[in-house]
Amino acid sequence: MRSYISYTSITTLAVSHRCSLLCLGRLNFHRQAVGEKVRLSHGGRLAEKTENTFKNGLVFSSRPVRVQERIRLRVQRDSTNWHGALRVGFTTMPPSARSLPLPCLAIPNLTNKPGHWAVPVNESYCQAGSVLEFWVSHGGSIYIAVNNRQHKLLTGVDLSQPLWAMIDIYGKTRSILLLGSKKTKLLCTRRSCPAPEPLISPDAYSHFGSVPDKLEKKGNYSRQQRVTALFCCALGHITVRRVREIYYHLKTLCRNNEYKYHCLVRTYNSVGVCWF
Repeated sequence: MRSYISYTSITTLAVSHRCSLLCLGRLNFHRQAVGEKVRLSHGGRLAEKTENTFKNGLVFSSRPVRVQERIRLRVQRDSTNWHGALRVGFTTMPPSARSLPLPCLAIPNLTNKPGHWAVPVNESYCQAGSVLEFWVSHGGSIYIAVNNRQHKLLTGVDLSQPLWAMIDIYGKTRSILLLGSKKTKLLCTRRSCPAPEPLISPDAYSHFGSVPDKLEKKGNYSRQQRVTALFCCALGHITVRRVREIYYHLKTLCRNNEYKYHCLVRTYNSVGVCWF
């Protein structure tokens, strides 16, 4: 067994990530069906207002979601200029079938139409840094969960057709980040996979002057050391099991403790998202 792992093999591992049967698939926002004042980034997982306005913040999931699939998100930024906050819900209308520009509000502009269900989330649950989950139950009810407490908000969702998640970045809410989703059954839990992010190859790295956050304050490093750190970070996008399998190879590359810390942070953020 070799005591090193090449840049090429690390790139291959990160790019060749595949879902298992327990994966629900990637979950991000639909790239075309977005409100007029919304900008997407971070692989379509971060949605943020481009202006300080209470409206024009509609976004939809890029794929249909399953019954009991709990969609998890974090409020990244909020504002004190408006009243009201996030609205969440579901729709039977595919995002790709929507004409632009989108309506400025989910409630009542969309909920007045067939196939749309949305509810306001209490402002106290939508402060910056707050994490919440929402889902539709087998009985057609919309639930949210905050701080391990769940609340039933609406009934009557039609489950006979595919459903897409619908979120309105409304009022005080300025930006949200999709953290993934999960669906728990009796014997297993299925989870979504993280959205892909661009990888930086050794050749392309010469065009970038930035380094990982944890390395920026640590002084000067050689090009090889900096590229090694970047590729360790890329390993956070493959399955945890495969990260464990090559961990001892990484110890050779990541002898600097700061590199190791950054690698472990990225790996930790991927724990549980996908298993072979």
